[in-house]
Amino acid sequence: MNTDRRSGILLHITSLPGTPGIGTMGKPAYDFVDWLEKGGQTLWQVLPLGPTGYGDSPYASFSTFAGNPLLIDIEKLRENGWLSAGDCNPPDSIKTEGYVDFGAVIQWKNPLLRKAASKFLESASASEKKGFEDFKKKQAYWLDNYTAFMSIKDFYDKKAAEEHPENSVWFAYWPKDLASKEPAGVKKWVETHKQEIEIYSVLQYFFFSQWKALKDYANGKGIFIIGDIPIFVAADSADVWGNQEFFQLGKDGKPSAQAGVPPDYFCKDGQLWGNPLYDWKKMKKNGYAWWITRIKSMLEKVDFIRIDHFRGFESYWAVPSGEKTAVNGKWEKGPGFDFFNEVKRQLGELPFLAEDLGFVTKEVQELRDGCGFPGMKVLQFAFNKNEAGKEGFTNAFLPHMYPQNCLVCTGTHDNDTMQGWLDSASKEDIQMILEYFDVDTSTPLTPLIVRAGFMSVARYAVFPLQDIYALGKEARINEPSTVGKNWAWRMGKEHMDPAQAERLRKLSVYSGRNGQK
Repeated sequence: MNTDRRSGILLHITSLPGTPGIGTMGKPAYDFVDWLEKGGQTLWQVLPLGPTGYGDSPYASFSTFAGNPLLIDIEKLRENGWLSAGDCNPPDSIKTEGYVDFGAVIQWKNPLLRKAASKFLESASASEKKGFEDFKKKQAYWLDNYTAFMSIKDFYDKKAAEEHPENSVWFAYWPKDLASKEPAGVKKWVETHKQEIEIYSVLQYFFFSQWKALKDYANGKGIFIIGDIPIFVAADSADVWGNQEFFQLGKDGKPSAQAGVPPDYFCKDGQLWGNPLYDWKKMKKNGYAWWITRIKSMLEKVDFIRIDHFRGFESYWAVPSGEKTAVNGKWEKGPGFDFFNEVKRQLGELPFLAEDLGFVTKEVQELRDGCGFPGMKVLQFAFNKNEAGKEGFTNAFLPHMYPQNCLVCTGTHDNDTMQGWLDSASKEDIQMILEYFDVDTSTPLTPLIVRAGFMSVARYAVFPLQDIYALGKEARINEPSTVGKNWAWRMGKEHMDPAQAERLRKLSVYSGRNGQK
C-alpha cells in the first residue's frame, strides 16, 4: 500500500452536474477532475459502478463486473456518430439540474442507448469492430453470463410483472432450464437472441471505453480512483445466476439464508439486505477463483478498492429466509485470513481499504491489522459523550485517537451530511464539539471538523463533496433501510467553485496531502 498522505472527495458519477437526467462520464466529469487537481486532491472516491436494479442502489447491481449504461454520456456517442444531434435533445421531463428521477431517466435513456448500439452494429468501421471484438474476447469471462442473463431477464420480466408481481427474481419465474442455467437451454436462448445480446455487449463496450478514458485522464492529473466493492452481490444478478454452486441456495434457486446486519446505530431492527450468502467451503476448494476474478476486474477499473462491509469476511450475519427483519439472524464464520492469504498469493499486495464500521470485534480488528489494511474513521461517530469513554475522551473515532494506517471521513454514503447531522445533534453533543475544539457558538462547525480530518495523522482523508460546502440533509445521498428517495442528489455547477478549490489546496498543503514528498 502506498504510504503517501493523500486526500480527496467522495462523489458518485450519478451526482455530477450538467448532463441530461443523471451524472455521466461526459465533460462535467472531466471538469470535476480539473477542479480536484486545482484543489490539490489526489483521490476521487466513487460508489459501485454496476447497473442498478430495484431501488436504484449501486449496492444492488445486476452484475458486479458490468458498468451501468445510465452513466454513458450521450454527447460522446453523438461525437462518435452513433446518435444524431436531435437524438440528444431530451424531453422536458429530463432536467440537467436537480435530483435524479431514475424512472424518467430509464424510460428516456435506455431506448436511446439501444439505438446508439444498433447504429454501431450497423455502421462501425473495421477498426471499430475490431476494438469491439477484442473487448468481447477479453471480457468474455463475465460478459457472456451478463448479456445472456439480461436478455432472458428482459423477456421474462414483462411476464413476471403480470404473473408474479410479488417476486420478480429469476429463480421465481424463469423456465426451469434457464433458471438452473442448463447449458443446452442457455445455448438455445443465445442462438435465438443474438441481436439483443449483441446490443448489451455494445453498451458495455461504450461504458468501458468512456470509463477508461476518464480514469486515464484522472490518473494523468495525479488523481487516483477509489472504487467500492460490496462484499455481497444481489440475488437478482448475473453473478448469482451464473455461479449458483458458490451461493447458499435451495434446489429451487432461492437463497436459503440472506445477508444483513444486526440492530445498530442506523436501524433498531438491523438491516435486512436480502443478498444470498456465499458457500465459502466450495469457494475455498477452487482457490476462491470467482473472488480472484472479481478483484482483478475491479483493478482494471480503479486504483484503490474499498471493501464494503469488511467485517463479513471474519463473520457475517446470516438471517433465515423468510424473515422480515434482521433481528433473528446469527453470526457465522467467514473465510478470514485464509481468503486474504490466497488473494495475496495469487495477486500480490493489493490496494485495499477496509470499511470496518458497525459492530467491530477483536477478531475483525486482528484480521484488518494482520492484513495491513487501513480501516475507516468517521468523524460523525466521534462527537458523542456517550461514546467518549469512561476514562476520558477515548472514542476511537476522535481525531487524536487515530492510527496512521486509516482513512478518515466526515461520513459515508449511509450517513447524513455533516451539516445535517449537526442540525439534528443534541445540545450535549454540540457542546462537546465546542469544548473539544475550544471554539464558541459562532464558529461554523462543518469546516472545522473537515479541517480536523485533514490535519489528523490518518494516511487518507476523503470527504463527501456535500461536506466541503456544508450542505444540509437535503443533500444526503442515502438513508439505509429506505427506498424511493436515495442516490438522487446531484451537485450544481457552482460546486466547482475556484475559491473552494483554493481552500482545499491550502488544506492539502498544510496537512501534507498534496502528493509532495
